[in-house]
Amino acid sequence: MLQSYIQALGILLQPANFLVMYVCALVGCVLGAIPGLSGGLGITLILPMTFAMSTEISFAMLVGMYVGGVSGSFIAAVLVGIPGSASSIGTCYDGYPMTKKGQAAKALSIGITGSFIGTFVSIIVAMLCSGAIADIALKLGPWEYFSLCLMAITMVVGLSNGSIFKGLLSAFIGFFLAMIGADKVTNQLRFTFGNTNLYGGINMVCLLMGTFALQQVATAYAKGQQDMPPVDTSSLKGFGLTIKDFISNAKTIIVSLVIGLFIGFLPGMGSGISNLIAYGQAKKMDKHPEKFGTGYEPGVWATEVSNNAGVGGALIPMISLGIPGDGTTVLLLSAMTIKGLTAGPMFIKTNPVLAALIFLIVLVSAILIFFTELGTKRWFPYLLKAPYHYLFSAIMMICFMGSFSATTSMFSVFLMIGFGLLGVIMDMFGMPMTPLMLSFILGPKIEEYFRTGCSYARGDLTRFITRPISLIFILIAVYSVVGPIITKAIKNRRAAK
Repeated sequence: MLQSYIQALGILLQPANFLVMYVCALVGCVLGAIPGLSGGLGITLILPMTFAMSTEISFAMLVGMYVGGVSGSFIAAVLVGIPGSASSIGTCYDGYPMTKKGQAAKALSIGITGSFIGTFVSIIVAMLCSGAIADIALKLGPWEYFSLCLMAITMVVGLSNGSIFKGLLSAFIGFFLAMIGADKVTNQLRFTFGNTNLYGGINMVCLLMGTFALQQVATAYAKGQQDMPPVDTSSLKGFGLTIKDFISNAKTIIVSLVIGLFIGFLPGMGSGISNLIAYGQAKKMDKHPEKFGTGYEPGVWATEVSNNAGVGGALIPMISLGIPGDGTTVLLLSAMTIKGLTAGPMFIKTNPVLAALIFLIVLVSAILIFFTELGTKRWFPYLLKAPYHYLFSAIMMICFMGSFSATTSMFSVFLMIGFGLLGVIMDMFGMPMTPLMLSFILGPKIEEYFRTGCSYARGDLTRFITRPISLIFILIAVYSVVGPIITKAIKNRRAAK
């Protein structure tokens, strides 16, 4: 494995690969800092650009954008109290009060350093654990993989904001879209309605561009541009951290790191959940919980370490099992599919250099972003003054160009617009998008594993529940959907009494 990392490092240090990775990490950081945009949006936009590029430079772009997007999301949360993405919601609680108290430099330094610690340590853990998890996964059969994919989708549904029914409906829409086209086994056409453009199925780029990028622009524009509060730039001088700050917050950093890794590893959860859980845990174990929400340093440490630790945590199931750990790794998994790669237990065995390259890109990007953010901290307020009308116009142009280049057909453009409309409607009704994306990615795998399992067992469906590991995954899947409903019913009954 060491030989693979040496080869991967040689590839990464090639001038073109290194420069592209750094530039994309910077762009991701900027997109992450601007409320309403995100690093995931950047990945969606550059995905069509990777068609004609080598696999190595493609992942240098995509993974660099991923790391930069997660790292930069805390900037708006600290300076103006508006999270750049869901991963920094908890940072607003204490980061912005610190800015109002004239401690913006210290709050930003905590965010920059906490982001680096979370990403750096978590990717080291991913490098050490992914191979072992893949070896274990190789011993599983199609029954376990079917149950694992099912569990991943239902866990995302169970965490859907609001109604479980809306999450399930979103997942079913994703399954339906995944079934369109010719069946891989019988070559029977399904749901094409005689349209030859659908014989090969729904193009993944069109779906991502429409439901993710176009939908974000449309809803953000409809809600109106949000004017950012002014920032006192005089408070951005100096580093603001000492050795004592690290020592006094060591317990919070370690616990938040573990939480971020664990939440990131669980399919579909991601940093949007880990930062809030880590914030709550830090408040519980602190000697002065009443200070949280008033500009208290441990609150910023907890959220920024945990949400960035989710990067390494989310990459572990993606590389080892072919199951995305969060919404952004769904996009990375899509990129692998486009490149003809299959993530899963055999990925590290068959593509050891590429697997090592992905880990090294995260590691090097984290280091570069850390020093870049420290050096440019006083310029952060200018990022928040970006004119939205220019950004939205550029994003829409890239959406149209990207969807057309996917198949060189105007049908793809119309399809992308249709998915954008679907995304807007789902947003209006409060339906989460992640279950749709995850079920679209995993739908063909679930069908394949189910058919293979039935074929091996000669039609005996009980094999899915008589094999212990498969049964455990199915029970978790059922509980993920039924558990929140039962819990809510119990709470309502208690409240009524």
